[in-house]
Amino acid sequence: MNNDIISQDEWKPSRNPWIITAAILLPVIIFAIDGTIANVALPHMAGSFSASHDESTWILTSYLIASGIIIPMVDWFSRVLGRKNFLIISVVIFTLASMLCGMAHSLGQMVIFRILQGVGGGGIIPIAQAVLLESFPKEKRPAAMAMFALGVLLAPIIGPVLGGWITDNWTWPWIFFINVPFGVIAVFICNAVLEDPPYARKQKNVKTDGIGFFFLVVWLVTLQIVLDKGNNSDWFNATWVCWTSAVSVVACIAFFISQLKNKESLIDLSVFKDKNFLNGTIILVVINLILYAALAILPQFLQVMLGYTAFLSGFSMMPRGMGCMVSVIICAAIADKIDNRMLVAIGLFFIGLGGFVFGNLNLQISTVNIIIPNIFYGLGMGFAMIPLITLSNNTLHNAQLTNASGVQNLLKNIGSAVGTSFVATSISRFSQIHQHYLVDNLTELNPVFTDKLETLAAALSQYAHPSVAHYMAQSTLYQQMVQQAHLLAYMDSFRIFGILAIIVIPLLFFIDSNIEKPKNKKTGI
Repeated sequence: MNNDIISQDEWKPSRNPWIITAAILLPVIIFAIDGTIANVALPHMAGSFSASHDESTWILTSYLIASGIIIPMVDWFSRVLGRKNFLIISVVIFTLASMLCGMAHSLGQMVIFRILQGVGGGGIIPIAQAVLLESFPKEKRPAAMAMFALGVLLAPIIGPVLGGWITDNWTWPWIFFINVPFGVIAVFICNAVLEDPPYARKQKNVKTDGIGFFFLVVWLVTLQIVLDKGNNSDWFNATWVCWTSAVSVVACIAFFISQLKNKESLIDLSVFKDKNFLNGTIILVVINLILYAALAILPQFLQVMLGYTAFLSGFSMMPRGMGCMVSVIICAAIADKIDNRMLVAIGLFFIGLGGFVFGNLNLQISTVNIIIPNIFYGLGMGFAMIPLITLSNNTLHNAQLTNASGVQNLLKNIGSAVGTSFVATSISRFSQIHQHYLVDNLTELNPVFTDKLETLAAALSQYAHPSVAHYMAQSTLYQQMVQQAHLLAYMDSFRIFGILAIIVIPLLFFIDSNIEKPKNKKTGI
């Protein structure tokens, strides 16, 4: 067994690793873009299907649920079908589902086809991450991960811009139809270039963990329902939220217990015994929580508070992509010459700085006030996530990488969902808190308020009766107070993101930066 592990770590692909990188990046980019491209087109789709805004969000959440269920099953499917075959089947399903999404005529059809699309796309990122990590020697992995970042980090930023342009200039179905030719090309390229290592080939007599799969589905479906609809129902003040949350928690515990006891489990939890993987995954989950929450909150802030259009709010994310590209290039150049933990710390600092700068916004800002913190976020993404993926997997054997990538991406996906839900709740609750305190200033005992009220009422009395003008002035000042409360809620949320990024930096001290091949505990080899 020990000799098998050593030989697995020494396996190398027959083709140049950079050719493999080019092949695997195409499906990664297609999948990553599709995760955000539909966001700006959601109102248009809701109108086409005669659906409400709340109902239309199932177009997004159904995709997340399906992909989240598939992610931890990547290693199992790779053993059943062979990893290369599973990837090609995934791309085929994703491409077919994209075509069907563009042809959907009702909300029910769209949700079903988005579930199918999530099933196809769920395995792409974990497989791509595992393929790149095992194709390169450990000292070259940072450069490979820098290229991986071009798909994983830049594509979600490009998605809203591309989706807004396509929706405005063509029609929303084309945000799905555009995947079809690229998906077909990806199938042919991956089939020609990729190959399976010995430990990722099709195996015989692989048993199905039906119990684990059942608990996984129940856990993720109920979790996503609570995260998506909980805020609208006042969270745990609603009976159904309490019961659904209880079912989700029980299913989660049951799933992990089943994975520990079942020898033929869907995922191998032993990877968490590796301190690099454990601490690195915790930091990655927090980063994903911050970045996806910020990705959701900023366009909302620009549209609601500043009156930006959907396209302009999506376009405002482009400086983040520029910052990310700069940091990716720097990481690729110096990653093998500097302690990668230092790069991660710099990245977390930039993410925190971006949160604190956004936490000082006001309604009289210029474009540069949006550009600068977005650049900070982009720099942080590149500096933190690329080296961290490498560090968290460096002390694992190659045979563990497919399973580890699936587990890591599952938890990152949950972190993203929690972050998106948290930001919706924080805006709602913080604005209520600030409104509670600010309304105390709208009293006749406040000379500043009375002076503004009299001045505004005098100006409006030229167009209306004095009593009506006085009422209109009160209403105007109250609406300004509500707007100010919402602004403070956005500021608080961004500051929380900044604090979260800073407080996880000490976890880097528990990560070993040594990139030498892991030794077998029994043999010392």
